[in-house]
Amino acid sequence: MILSCQKVSKSFGDRQILNEIQFIINEGEKAALIGTNGAGKTTLMRILTGEYEPDRGQVVYQKGLTIGYLPQVIHVTSQRTIYGEMLDAMKDIIEMEEEIRRLEKEISRKSGEELETAMARYSLLTDRFEKAEGYAWRSRITGVLKGLGFEEKDFETPIQALSGGQKTRVALGRILLLHPDLILLDEPTNHLDMESIQWLETFLSGYRGSILIISHDRYFLDKVVSKVIEIENGQSLVFNGNYSAFAEKKKARRDAQMKEYINQQARIHHQEEVITKLRSFNREKSIRRAESREKMLAKLETVEKPVELNSRMRITLTPEIISGNDVLSIENLSKSFGEKHLFRNLNLKIFRGEKVALLGANGTGKTTLLKIINRYLRPDSGKIRYGSKLSIGYYDQEQHILNDANTIFDEISDAYPKLTNTRIRNVLAAFLFTGEDVFKTIGTLSGGEKGRVSLAKLMLSNANFIMLDEPTNHLDIPSREILEDAINNYEGTILYVSHDRYFIQRTATRILDLSPEGIVNYKGGYDYYLEQKAAGNVEADSDNLNLSDTGQKAAGSRTGQDKEDKGSGSSKEEWMRAREEAARKRKLANDLKKTEKKIADLEAECDRIKDQIALPENASNPEILMDLAGQLEKAEEELLVLYERWEELEGE
Repeated sequence: MILSCQKVSKSFGDRQILNEIQFIINEGEKAALIGTNGAGKTTLMRILTGEYEPDRGQVVYQKGLTIGYLPQVIHVTSQRTIYGEMLDAMKDIIEMEEEIRRLEKEISRKSGEELETAMARYSLLTDRFEKAEGYAWRSRITGVLKGLGFEEKDFETPIQALSGGQKTRVALGRILLLHPDLILLDEPTNHLDMESIQWLETFLSGYRGSILIISHDRYFLDKVVSKVIEIENGQSLVFNGNYSAFAEKKKARRDAQMKEYINQQARIHHQEEVITKLRSFNREKSIRRAESREKMLAKLETVEKPVELNSRMRITLTPEIISGNDVLSIENLSKSFGEKHLFRNLNLKIFRGEKVALLGANGTGKTTLLKIINRYLRPDSGKIRYGSKLSIGYYDQEQHILNDANTIFDEISDAYPKLTNTRIRNVLAAFLFTGEDVFKTIGTLSGGEKGRVSLAKLMLSNANFIMLDEPTNHLDIPSREILEDAINNYEGTILYVSHDRYFIQRTATRILDLSPEGIVNYKGGYDYYLEQKAAGNVEADSDNLNLSDTGQKAAGSRTGQDKEDKGSGSSKEEWMRAREEAARKRKLANDLKKTEKKIADLEAECDRIKDQIALPENASNPEILMDLAGQLEKAEEELLVLYERWEELEGE
């Protein structure tokens, strides 16, 4: 164990963020820290680094532990160049190498005791130097910088001249070169392209130290971590396995808890009905049985209902009309900005119902291509043909389609003036804008909030061809999963740009890899794309021509017929089982009705016998009293049997 988080709690004002968080990180272990936006992940990370003090609990580290921490926002004041910053990270190894070289020169001039001392020091240093991989320190610096997306021509760039994302990459590179015992990373992939993320995955997977990562990149987590720590409603749960294993276990756990809750509620409701019925019989024995059941209910340990997360937005994408089969056709499209050539003679076809992911390195023109298709930019050359009955919806990652001066409410109202105020408020509530939030101005919103407004407008558009530019940016994992489900259930056509490989794997039916040389086509998900790209396989555009409308209908008809034929046997069996079950329930209901009639008749008989016993002429006749008492005892015994039978039938 190198780190132990022991019942850590933290509040800000009246709001409790963390409530007795508990987990451990073992030597060499790689763990993910996940949760919705605002769950307290970054707060916990700051407690782990000592930036915040917990209100209660403590964090215990292994003695002598070295830690490297990458926050989301980097404040760099270094006057060095990129390469100079990496040299500073390696200064201990560089100084060791310099001392080794100095000793090598001195050894040739020393003798006796001085020589022995120098040789001992030299042996100690060379051993340390070799274990620290000191002989490869130059190649390590170059490998890390190139892996994080820097080219050699960038190495001498002053850090002060870099963008925020580039500074974050420099800070990450420094941590990786320092090789601490424990690395704490808060959203390390935010400023990396796909190639850099893949390089980082490989580096961290082979890292000999321990790692704790906050990330919304589920594909990245799948490749790196073997433990998931989830913060939900201020509390922590620990799952062994990568993200996909966690997601399966979490769903199974939640489903089991919900099933147990529903079943228990049904049992409680049934018991309450039985108690009410027993009391309605108004007999001493039935009332005692009702009281006994009430005591049992009072002692019952109730199952808590799984908490519904308020942070889950609700989105459904529905095309108003169906487009033609040919949605988009691009011929010989070219675009440059000055001497920067993005793409030339690009050809592309997209068909109805496809979910197409557009990939490519940063700067290849993916966003530019979407803007050209949306007529926000003009191409230098080439033709674009739009399909019949096409209605386009566009999600812009830069949110330029939003008016910063508008309130959220007005942004929706201006775009869809026929919507009632109630409808607008209901839509915004589905995207987590409630109460006075709807009157915030667009210009004051965070990136995530602007993204939700754009998604709300997109949902209302009822478009049959949707284009998305980095739609998962600023979304937490639950929101990404909701968007994935909406896309998978969408009956229209989608073309999108994304760096979220898990999102691509779950939604894409075809992948287009854009480069300055053109587009390479892969018909399949992200894993398939990786396999084919590694093997050097390229699929021709002709392979992706869809069936005609008639052909699609015929294929659909055949598929439906096959399913019907294959399922006919099981359908008949299910119908027979349902029929038998319905007959069984009818019989039970009939038996229950008859039993209740018998109970009512027998209770009336008991009352009649008691009235007979109370008559003055019978009270003085021992023979008649004994006979009536015998009848009453027999009737009450039969009544007790009927009560038990009624409870049994009611239970079934």
